[in-house]
Amino acid sequence: TPVLQVYTYDSFVADWGPGPAIEAAFEETCACDLQFVGAGDGAALLARIKLEGGRSDADVVLGLDTNLVTAAKETGLFATHGVTAEYTLPVAWDDDTFVPFDWGYFAFVHNADMDAPANFRELADSDLKIAIQDPRSSTPGLGLLMWVKAAYGDKAPAMWADLSDNVLTVTKGWSESYGLFLEGEADMVLSYTTSPAYHLIAEEDASKAAAAFDEGHYLQVEVAAKLAGSDQPDLADAFLAFMVTDAFQSIIPTTNWMYPAVTPAGGLPDGFDTLIAPAKAL
Repeated sequence: TPVLQVYTYDSFVADWGPGPAIEAAFEETCACDLQFVGAGDGAALLARIKLEGGRSDADVVLGLDTNLVTAAKETGLFATHGVTAEYTLPVAWDDDTFVPFDWGYFAFVHNADMDAPANFRELADSDLKIAIQDPRSSTPGLGLLMWVKAAYGDKAPAMWADLSDNVLTVTKGWSESYGLFLEGEADMVLSYTTSPAYHLIAEEDASKAAAAFDEGHYLQVEVAAKLAGSDQPDLADAFLAFMVTDAFQSIIPTTNWMYPAVTPAGGLPDGFDTLIAPAKAL
């Protein structure tokens, strides 16, 4: 039985993540053994691939994002694809190397009964404590860096200086910081506008909300790509094509808690209509 090895981030392969359901669905079609390998958070994936180079056992890397694709292409380790789809992304997509599988906006999640700040300035002027992620290992962490830069330009360093006393801690990955928030250690956590949908749908808990910032919210598109050195290139191509089908995309909203790159035929689950819609995309 041929083995297809896919490097991804840790939460994707968790029992509650999309990995197990996607593995079962793809193996029904491929006559193969799909093996997901958790390799830290999104930004850590690229570091691992760079380290392994052409010797990597990975056939596909799933979980890089739009902030990393330029650096990823510069490695020369990724192959082009022939996937086409009617994407329902907020931006046009014509990349010949990376196939998008979901998207979302970064946001600070908080308890719904809290008087949340409406922008970074109000956050910096408050006594609120936030848990954020390291941009060197985490795609949300890198997204926050880009978010502040997009919103404040040359004044971004001054904003970071003002925010410094609000930062409770900087974790390596998303899971650690979100756990601190759920345990009550932090008032807010860097996550996504879609995160409250998890609590609402999976836990029937409406106590979490995402703060709408009037500077706008930074967009993330998550992607996958085939390694040029894959020893299963046809299987890798088949997996990338499978990613944009209903069988894959219908799993994403209620397991990865993001918007699917191609809206499934059944639409989005109930509860997604309650989420904030950023007035401005950065």
